[in-house]
Amino acid sequence: MPESILIVEDEPALQDTLFYNLKKEGYTVESVGDGRAALESARRLRPDLIVLDIMLPEMDGFEVARILRKEMTSAILMLTARDDEIDRVVGLEVGADDYLTKPFSMRELMARVKAQLRRARMLREEQAAESTHATRSTQHAILTFNDLALNTTRREVTLNNVVVPLKPKEYELLLFFAEHKSQMLSREFILERVWGWDFIGDSRTVDVHVRWLRQKIEKDSANPTRIVTVRGGGYRFEG
Repeated sequence: MPESILIVEDEPALQDTLFYNLKKEGYTVESVGDGRAALESARRLRPDLIVLDIMLPEMDGFEVARILRKEMTSAILMLTARDDEIDRVVGLEVGADDYLTKPFSMRELMARVKAQLRRARMLREEQAAESTHATRSTQHAILTFNDLALNTTRREVTLNNVVVPLKPKEYELLLFFAEHKSQMLSREFILERVWGWDFIGDSRTVDVHVRWLRQKIEKDSANPTRIVTVRGGGYRFEG
């Protein structure tokens, strides 16, 4: 079954160009031109990837991403008309997986689309394999760090025996830290091992996800004791 992509772009010429090229690649494609229509279409289609412009009528792309990230795990590739760092950072903070600055080449867009879909496909395969394994075994592999526990079979994290809601990439990052406890890990190494060597974003992606994790597992996220920053190096997980 072809992977599905939702295009959210209010510029008719660009929307048509994206639709044509993605359709030509064999994807199932749907396109809309405003934020509210994006929510309706995404909820109905549950696409594998959402190509989402920031500047939209009715509701901007940041708000659309923030809402959809709470409801689904679809990959989100944001498009911005400005080469502005704040747009990129905010986009990542609200849940985008990658971003692309206009104007861009169709070749670069396709490379990013394929990278996001490949990661989403790998994650689905991993989850399916873990689910199958879980049905065959009653034993759970649990990593424990005082009041923090990671159940690697169920992909579940608890703090003081209360489940901590984590996004898929947040869980993968925390598991990677847990498996390398007390080791200094550079942002580039984390990016390569958790996001993949073909990830096109930069190391600020790691910083954003670390900040999210700290807000969920640290007693005081402003003064972290579990995931500590190594000045000039990266991060170290202390458990």
